[in-house]
Amino acid sequence: MAGGRGDRAVLVSGARFDLPEVDAFTRPYWDAAAEGRLLVRRCGGCGRAHHYPREFCPHCWSEAVEWERASGRATLYTWSVVHRNDLPPFGERVPYVAAVVDLVEGPRMMTEVVECAEGALRVGMGLEVTFRGAGGVCVPVFRPRA
Repeated sequence: MAGGRGDRAVLVSGARFDLPEVDAFTRPYWDAAAEGRLLVRRCGGCGRAHHYPREFCPHCWSEAVEWERASGRATLYTWSVVHRNDLPPFGERVPYVAAVVDLVEGPRMMTEVVECAEGALRVGMGLEVTFRGAGGVCVPVFRPRA
């Protein structure tokens, strides 16, 4: 039967859902991540930083935005512990902490918290960026700040 559960398994077989699609615009971001650096975009018009990378400022719509190295420091805004995820390779990682963090530069970022027991998570706790490599691409995740 087309569209049934068996067909879905075939469609996602071998697929990875944790890897970004790198294009010409986002390549500087992913290249920096592979080197252990987190980038944000800063607007030359209003001065505000934003994340995820866009070619214009989401605050004032200016196109005068540039890449800027972020400090890598953040505070935990909110989180959820994921106990089940059927998409590869997340099922192998459960439980994991999906989180939203506030970067010290201002933007709020969706990420994952690693190297932290679930019971130790607290709103406002200090975090620092680290990177997890996958398929030749490194993604930013956060761990408790020392």
